[in-house]
Amino acid sequence: MHLTSFLLALAVIAIVPGPDFVLVSGNAVRSTRLGALSAVGVVCGLLVHGALATLGVSALVVAVPAALLAIKAVGALYLAYLGVMTLLAARKGTLTASPKAMSGRSAFFKGLLCDLLNPKVMLTFLSLIPQAMDPAAPPLPQAALLSAVTVGVFAAFWAVVVPLAGRLAVVLAKPKVRPVFERVCGATLLGMAATVLAV
Repeated sequence: MHLTSFLLALAVIAIVPGPDFVLVSGNAVRSTRLGALSAVGVVCGLLVHGALATLGVSALVVAVPAALLAIKAVGALYLAYLGVMTLLAARKGTLTASPKAMSGRSAFFKGLLCDLLNPKVMLTFLSLIPQAMDPAAPPLPQAALLSAVTVGVFAAFWAVVVPLAGRLAVVLAKPKVRPVFERVCGATLLGMAATVLAV
């Protein structure tokens, strides 16, 4: 795979909404700061995935069905937890009260865990990066560089998404609109929890 094709593939993967997108955009609508911190958590999760893929740890996990199933199960449970909590908070109206209801630390760690526990992210690193590597060149430096490029592309994506989502806050702050948006986010996270197990 040529580098250009690799970058195009990354762009497509970044644009397609996933759990990270739902979480970050949902928090960004509440507060640009919370959205940014969630995005930083997601990027940190990507850094970990990139490091594990480069060192070959992720490949070992995928090679052991029980280990991969465990990660899928934990990831699905965490997404389901986020979905249920979002729906409950929307029902009680706690999400609309104030951005202070969620701390910056909580936003960061939710983003971090959402990314770390998503097996699709791990599989993306394992399936895409090897295709862009030159078989004649040393694999480790290539894997490290391509992993860094992957993280950089997603970081740039979040740098665009968070401010845009923050601008929607004015519209979504309306009493009749906000609960609907929050319920959609919660239901989407629950649906994604089910799809994680099917990866």
